[in-house]
Amino acid sequence: MLKAVILAAGKGTRLYPLTRRIAKPLLPLVNRTTLLYAFDRLKELNVQEICIVVGENEISIRQALGDGSAHGVKLSYVRQLDPHGLAHAVGFAKEFVAGDPFVLYLGDAIYDTSLANIAATFMERGCANLSLVKWVEDPRRYGVAVLDGDSIVRLVEKPENPESNWVMAGVYFFGPQLWHVLPDLKPSARGEYEITDAIQMLIDRGQFVQAGRYEGVWFDTGTLDSFLETSTFLAKGRNVLAGTVTGAIGANVIVGDEATVACGSIEDTVVMPGSRIHGSARIKHCILAGELTLDGDVTDEILDGGA
Repeated sequence: MLKAVILAAGKGTRLYPLTRRIAKPLLPLVNRTTLLYAFDRLKELNVQEICIVVGENEISIRQALGDGSAHGVKLSYVRQLDPHGLAHAVGFAKEFVAGDPFVLYLGDAIYDTSLANIAATFMERGCANLSLVKWVEDPRRYGVAVLDGDSIVRLVEKPENPESNWVMAGVYFFGPQLWHVLPDLKPSARGEYEITDAIQMLIDRGQFVQAGRYEGVWFDTGTLDSFLETSTFLAKGRNVLAGTVTGAIGANVIVGDEATVACGSIEDTVVMPGSRIHGSARIKHCILAGELTLDGDVTDEILDGGA
């Protein structure tokens, strides 16, 4: 039976100040907790047991998700005390995995289509690793996979001159061979234990490492732009107003439960649940939370009046 490990220990610094108060994996996307989208995809793989790797956000995530029974999964938690990269984080889940095959899933990633066929390929072929890859126009900010057919022959983290447009897309299926290479892993130039380096070690040691080409839509929700883009996609281009808005409403507006907004105009913006937004501002391309009084033009901002 396939298990899952979700990495959710990050501080979400690119979404400050919002994530000082709300743990990044708990941020609502179209009024639904981010991690619940991960649970949806994992349940399609018949995953029942999930270990969430948490950090200083442990208490809030435990309180929000409990044992997982309300969401149809069984949750365990382990704490990564001092984050040093994805390969460092997954090591904390070794006891939970207990030698079984598992899927490693990044907690801030959103996929619009099922991964079941890719999981089935991994289980059938018995490879040491099968990593989700996605073709992108500009691969320089990703881990890049050089492929030979369905095999990954080389990985390069964030190269200046990429050899391929196939990039690692945030889901990794592993067999127990991973635990044999992690003890030998060295920190990268940025001081982190990279999951791409761990997979490269599997390749270098002759293990069977494959690519699962993903042709659906994939989002990383960790920045203002990507969070708003993901929200717009999930809302299917419509406004979602669970709260109340007074003022001119443009496109792509999401207002959370029990939030109130009174402004001059608002577009391409997410207002967190329970927020109180006042003033005459013309608001565009923002994430807003807490109690805020805004006037003038407010554009490209993350503001949290409760932080």
